[in-house]
Amino acid sequence: MPLRRCLPVLLLTVMVAGCASSTISPSYTSSNPDVMRIGGERPANRDATVESAGSFCLETAERWNEHGRTPDDQTLWAKDTLRKVVPCKQ
Repeated sequence: MPLRRCLPVLLLTVMVAGCASSTISPSYTSSNPDVMRIGGERPANRDATVESAGSFCLETAERWNEHGRTPDDQTLWAKDTLRKVVPCKQ
């Protein structure tokens, strides 16, 4: 009879201990720092560039935006690339 009363408490304790021990600490890394950066100030935005793509041209603009924070309160910066078709300058 005492085992029946202790069994739910024992199972709950085992579940809580198991979940707490397998917590995965986040790892914020990028193999390409030109796309994502962690911490620091906002990286500088590059000026828009125009590239010829044959019969039309592409204007490319790159902007850095804040995309949240890490658990240790560092800013996550991600680069957005905007492209649009523009007439080629002759």
